[in-house]
Amino acid sequence: MIERRRALGHDRYDEVWEGEYHVAPAPHPWHGVLDQRVAVVFQASVEAAGLVMSGPCNLGAPGDYRVPDRAVHRAVPATTWVPTAVLVIEVVSPDDESWAKLAFYAARGVEEVVIVDPATRSVRWLALRDDRYEPVEHSAVLGIAIVDLVDRIEFP
Repeated sequence: MIERRRALGHDRYDEVWEGEYHVAPAPHPWHGVLDQRVAVVFQASVEAAGLVMSGPCNLGAPGDYRVPDRAVHRAVPATTWVPTAVLVIEVVSPDDESWAKLAFYAARGVEEVVIVDPATRSVRWLALRDDRYEPVEHSAVLGIAIVDLVDRIEFP
């Protein structure tokens, strides 16, 4: 089944959690629309901070990785397996595992996590403090007040 998913290109969002394969179907089209809107809103702030934003990437290593919807890096990653990112963005889909990824991201030193939920029309911005994430109102990574970005996101 995994080989067939790969051959058909259906495995783009699949992840491996400590050796366990997680099948993730392509999200609802509104997920992609919202993801694109978030990218447009964030792009200028990412560039102003001297950073680069990517779409989905394999954050982690073979055998244990997650695929955030977007990642912000200090430079364009040169490898397929990206060890960390400074910020990741997850757009929630029904029954997805966005919130369950926080411990993984913390263990890899991801400084900030943004979780965008179209169902509740909300954005949760979390910053790594010691070994866990806490809600914040200012992004140290982007050097801006979060409300300045969040208010510009047009939800479906």
